[in-house]
Amino acid sequence: MDGEAAKVRHYEDFTPGTIFALGPYPVEREAVLAFAEAFDPQPFHLDEEVAARSLLGGLSASGWHSAAMMMRMMCDSFLLDSTSQGSPGISELKWIRPVRPGYILVGEAQVLEARRSSTRPDLGICRMRNTLREQSTGETLLTCDYAVMLKAAGAESAG
Repeated sequence: MDGEAAKVRHYEDFTPGTIFALGPYPVEREAVLAFAEAFDPQPFHLDEEVAARSLLGGLSASGWHSAAMMMRMMCDSFLLDSTSQGSPGISELKWIRPVRPGYILVGEAQVLEARRSSTRPDLGICRMRNTLREQSTGETLLTCDYAVMLKAAGAESAG
């Protein structure tokens, strides 16, 4: 950006209806297998033949790996250049379709609601929804509703 620092997004920049693009993010076979081996070693995440006979119908990323990839996409899109203070939690996470090696994930994070914290007026709480899709087909793979806490503009100097 011509030597300028990236604009830091504060709570006020997360107005309802705001959409942040997510991705593209390639799903690599080696990463699917490595994550499964380390964190979710169920056979249908590790073995092509077992996976083909499973309800998943083929090798797919663990749902938790899919969520981790979504988190990376959020960081790259808007979290790392924001005043994010973390999240009080996820209200809903749906794994709609298997995430397969070779897919390219794309999607969006949409701000649904925004309000000031009743106990910490220097913080805003935004309720958001992520939708991840496979780039070439547009098929929805995952949705996630969650909240994120962000410092309000001027909160850094007020403390």
